[in-house]
Amino acid sequence: MDERAALADLADRLPDAGDDCAVVDGQVITTDMLHERTDFPTGTTRYTAGWRAVAASLSDVAAMGADATAAVAAYGAPSFEADELAAFVDGAQDVCHAVGAEYVGGDLDSHDEFTVATTAIGAAADPIRRSGASPGDAVCVTGTLGRSAAALELFDRGDTDRANELFQFEPRVRAGVALRPHATAMMDSSDGLARSLHQLAEANGCGFAVEEPLPIDAQVDALAETPQERRELGVFFGEDFELVCTLPESDVSEARQAVSCPLHRIGSVTERGVTLNGETLPDRGYSH
Repeated sequence: MDERAALADLADRLPDAGDDCAVVDGQVITTDMLHERTDFPTGTTRYTAGWRAVAASLSDVAAMGADATAAVAAYGAPSFEADELAAFVDGAQDVCHAVGAEYVGGDLDSHDEFTVATTAIGAAADPIRRSGASPGDAVCVTGTLGRSAAALELFDRGDTDRANELFQFEPRVRAGVALRPHATAMMDSSDGLARSLHQLAEANGCGFAVEEPLPIDAQVDALAETPQERRELGVFFGEDFELVCTLPESDVSEARQAVSCPLHRIGSVTERGVTLNGETLPDRGYSH
């Protein structure tokens, strides 16, 4: 079974699971695991790996509208090289500093494949859940879509400098905090926009009507050869770590002013179904 099926199978044992983070006494906590073969393409620097691994967990904190507090990482590799370890920690520290958090250490272990497990902690007295959307709410997304897909294409082409730069995304922690007074439901788009909309629809018992144009990253436009490829990279690929949220239509303007990054209105919450330009949007995206 894949990750979603496994989580569904565990639902009865873990009734409080389902949001981007667990909530415990005003704190949010999350953990992620990344592997060299599936998450770090050839050419990924250890600095980028440290940044991206920790950023993935910080993105979950952002999705709860929480202030990021701290992060740790468990680093496993066939051998420990001083320059690689130093670069990894530099990346982890820098992404934490970028969002006002602190990298406070972790663990080292031997492993036959470079593997990183990260944990991030945040604070929010009233975190934003995935549930809470209502028909009539606006659907918005931060930033641009397809950045990681473009990076993968650049890694494949051997343009590792540009690829590493794109892989070093900034978690939307500040945007999540700014959206806290407005958002009715929120999650990050690590599995892609399409799958995120389906997950929100399931959590809320509702639907979504989304319309183009969508905020596809300029790097995708530069690399995609057809409109179909552009949509595939921007809508289904995933690993973007932007925030997908719902909020009252009356709050959209104020929320845009509060958020320091672009906030795009892409559609509306409906009673049922997930559509793009009036056609069914498949439940497809990144699979672990």
